[in-house]
Amino acid sequence: MDVSPPSYRRFSSVRPGLVPENVDELPPYTRRTAALPNEPAIRRGPTEHIFFLTEKNKNLATLRLYSSAKSSKSLPTFFEKENINGILEIDAEKGDSIQSITAVVTGRIITGANAGDTVTFLNHSLPIWSKSRDVPRIPSPSEGASKAKLLGRCEWPLSIPLPRTVVAPNGTGSKETYHLPETFLERHTNASVQYDFTIHISRGLTRSDSRIKTAFGYIPNTRPAPPSELRQLAYHHGSPLLGPHSDPSGWKSLGPATARGVMYRQQPVKVECLLSLAKPLSYTRGSIIPCFMALRSSDENTLGLFSTPSAISVKLLRRVRFLNPDNLWDESVQEVGSASWWPSAGVQSHPNACHMEGEIKLAKDLRPSTAIGHFSVSYHVSLQQFDVPHYQAQEKRPLVSEPVEIATTHAKAPRPKAYAPPEYTSTVRPTEHIYAVPYSSGLTPFPT
Repeated sequence: MDVSPPSYRRFSSVRPGLVPENVDELPPYTRRTAALPNEPAIRRGPTEHIFFLTEKNKNLATLRLYSSAKSSKSLPTFFEKENINGILEIDAEKGDSIQSITAVVTGRIITGANAGDTVTFLNHSLPIWSKSRDVPRIPSPSEGASKAKLLGRCEWPLSIPLPRTVVAPNGTGSKETYHLPETFLERHTNASVQYDFTIHISRGLTRSDSRIKTAFGYIPNTRPAPPSELRQLAYHHGSPLLGPHSDPSGWKSLGPATARGVMYRQQPVKVECLLSLAKPLSYTRGSIIPCFMALRSSDENTLGLFSTPSAISVKLLRRVRFLNPDNLWDESVQEVGSASWWPSAGVQSHPNACHMEGEIKLAKDLRPSTAIGHFSVSYHVSLQQFDVPHYQAQEKRPLVSEPVEIATTHAKAPRPKAYAPPEYTSTVRPTEHIYAVPYSSGLTPFPT
């Protein structure tokens, strides 16, 4: 299932990401007529998914769902604020004992194979048809669905809204309101978030009940706040980004931190480093995280080694946390991105200080930041120990770490632009699992 933000297609509504009108310093923007990268030039209609209920080699019921999935072979996929639209068709023979037909939408957090290892946070039922006149019915254009007993080919149009929020237990005995989480299912993670759509066909005592069931994907709409006005101007004009010195409101500086260790097992070295991340600390998947690094050392040779792009190790780490069947917290941390670095052209360096620009490329299929009940997906950017030949760090823990959010939709501002020169762009997407202890120095940022 491709969930690339630039390719979002909503057949129910389209909300363009434009710059807020109250930003007087920005030039007027015009809507681009050409297709954006990764965005189809022609917006297609909804994708049809067909499911059958077959008994004795005969189709008794057909469910057609229309979703934002790119292919009918994919799971039906619905974005926040979209309805589950479809058509249910039933061929009822004379003497069929159907008592009622109900649509059920469920959302569950699953952490094990037993029934007790599942938490249902969404359970919405909608009566479609019932033999009893006291139960509401969905209007049907079929004459055979208007009586107390179904007969012939009966059809019901479906349009079921999905709630934006749900109330679920928070683990402390009380309940909280949460946004619906995105579908989460990964081979190496023992927790999943799954959604199902089911048509229940209830019959009398002489025949067993039947159902049509399909899983579906859900994608929430989470959007970062706009970046600083100066960064918006840079994206709009395609000009270089201004660093923390020229655009202080557009960056958050972490630390500073000090890398201490020895070279060649005997020569003590010390390098002060100040990592800055673009604000706000929320980034859309499929885009980039702009970074800036200031380095300072009393030894010019040491500074040259530590300012080599391959020596600076800044990782994007994802933490998945959930309560396992043993009622214990299970947590895994995985590297999902690594920063590319190059010398800054906007800030002048000198023998004892240099400045580097960088960015972390975000995969299009990153799961967004999520927290609901006993399950969460969170991210943080971590400055690891420097990777310098013949250097042994005094400590193994990260030098500094900062929580960030991953969103699904672009901010209402010009799209972020990648600036990494080709020779500094990393083409490897790390997949190994690492465990990091967040640490942040309380020192005052050093002057540059």
